[in-house]
Amino acid sequence: MPELPEVEVVRRGLERWVAGRTIEDVEVLHPRAVRRHPAGGVDFAARLRGETVGVPQRRGKYLWLPLAGRDLSVLGHLGMSGQLLVQPADAPDEKHLRIRVRFDDAAGTELRFVDQRTFGGLSLHDNTPDGLPDVIAHIARDPLDPLFDEAAYHLALRAKRSTVKRALLDQSLISGVGNIYADEALWRARLHYERPTATLTRPLSTELLGHVRDVMNAALAVGGTSFDSLYVNVNGESGYFDRSLDAYGREDEPCRRCGTPMRRRPWMNRSSYFCPRCQRPPRVVS
Repeated sequence: MPELPEVEVVRRGLERWVAGRTIEDVEVLHPRAVRRHPAGGVDFAARLRGETVGVPQRRGKYLWLPLAGRDLSVLGHLGMSGQLLVQPADAPDEKHLRIRVRFDDAAGTELRFVDQRTFGGLSLHDNTPDGLPDVIAHIARDPLDPLFDEAAYHLALRAKRSTVKRALLDQSLISGVGNIYADEALWRARLHYERPTATLTRPLSTELLGHVRDVMNAALAVGGTSFDSLYVNVNGESGYFDRSLDAYGREDEPCRRCGTPMRRRPWMNRSSYFCPRCQRPPRVVS
């Protein structure tokens, strides 16, 4: 699934091409694309006609389009293969086009939601007083948010009684970090993914957080990570941070730091990639 850098790349594209435009019409082409909008596609389309899109927002992996002057937002669930594309209105429809949003201006472009696997979708929600769609009010701030509270995060981390990678992926503690960037940050910090959070000192958790930010900013600079054609920005272009990955996907390749072959282990229906020399597993206390 897209993680914070990929979603932020899409958000920036939407801010450039969609913010401030008024919706003329919405066409829902597949019911699953609005399944999180209980009233259905007809209601979803009707409620958006005539509304003006505000500045797109993001928290962690979650992206939404506020409606200007309203306490409502369109939340985008990208899922495994969802794409929000800004296309010329006369461009051929994509094979997996699910929702089309037309605007009432002369820009000549429209917003399309394309989703091969139909795990994602768009839905309309009331906002909280903080401006978040109410269904994601529980999501923590992400590490690139200026208001992210490092001290509170460290205390929550120590109290979690979990392992460090589980804590990095816990969206109620810190949002936006997924499997790829967790492995990358842990490699940079020389921490094994099963390291207990209770053993992390404040300097160590601060260092890890710095690596999380560094790897995400590096990914942002090159458009995110694309392993296939499913993640693209609003112009249909892939990111290429996958060329710079130090840990994820590098099983049996030499560690870029010490040369030891990298390993992969099954982990929570996913995989964890690590260097067995640089990231030694925690001691088992009998």
